[in-house]
Amino acid sequence: MADYLVKSVAGNEMFRAYAVSATEIVREAQRRHDTWSAASAALGRSLVGTLLLASSVLKGEERMTVKINGNGPVGGIVIDGNANGTVKGYLQHPHVHLPLNAKHKIDVKGAVGTDGFLSVTKDQGVGDPFTGTVQLVSGELGEDFTYYLAQSEQIPSAVGLSVFVNDDNTIGVAGGFLVQVLPNATDEAIDTLEAKLKDMPLVSQLLREGKTPEDILNQLFDGDVKVLDTMPVKFECDCSKERFAEALMALPKHEVRDMIDQDHGATAVCHFCGNQYHFSEAELEAVLSRSKGKD
Repeated sequence: MADYLVKSVAGNEMFRAYAVSATEIVREAQRRHDTWSAASAALGRSLVGTLLLASSVLKGEERMTVKINGNGPVGGIVIDGNANGTVKGYLQHPHVHLPLNAKHKIDVKGAVGTDGFLSVTKDQGVGDPFTGTVQLVSGELGEDFTYYLAQSEQIPSAVGLSVFVNDDNTIGVAGGFLVQVLPNATDEAIDTLEAKLKDMPLVSQLLREGKTPEDILNQLFDGDVKVLDTMPVKFECDCSKERFAEALMALPKHEVRDMIDQDHGATAVCHFCGNQYHFSEAELEAVLSRSKGKD
């Protein structure tokens, strides 16, 4: 089944609710970065969280970058997302596998760490980008995205993120939900939702049972869901050889000259997707002739 995200209002239109199936996105990220189980779960949850966050706060051609670093063994995580349902991302150390935690689940908290931050930079295409940063409160990431929304966006929310990793490190399922409290929500409705959230199975369990994003929202709100939009989502990187050439032009000219004289070429690797772009000596000479860098 292709990945997609559902936007809705729910609970007598007192909540804005989103749910996403992102299995193929996380599979693609795992394949490209060769992540091991704990790293796969951490990267996957970050991708799903960014998808949900971007869909809820961005418009048009706006973009966001989410950075997470809890000083855990996976190191820093960087995810780019936009309002159109595409994400890309990477982490510093993909080969991280840890013993299961006390709940016999992948130890995402242990992989990410808790001594650090989650920051979100929003680029609206005009003016300077805005960055909001919060301390990590959990390392499990769902709670951390929830805390970010409460602190930086001033939106009471609940975020659930889930990735099931198979024994061979491939991805079984991945998805999540985001619920935001609207101003007209009553205390009774909020209490009912909180009770539902406590009893809610993991999103990965529901997806493995064949449930859809619509099913997940209907389970949360007893069927009181009005779907506003359904959109495809995917892992997509916009890197290109031309972009890397532009980056090379900004380097000091002597560095490009060293690539020609000493290395007889250069290979650029995209952090986000792992694509490689080779530059021959002749291509580097062309870069040098158009260089904007210092001598």
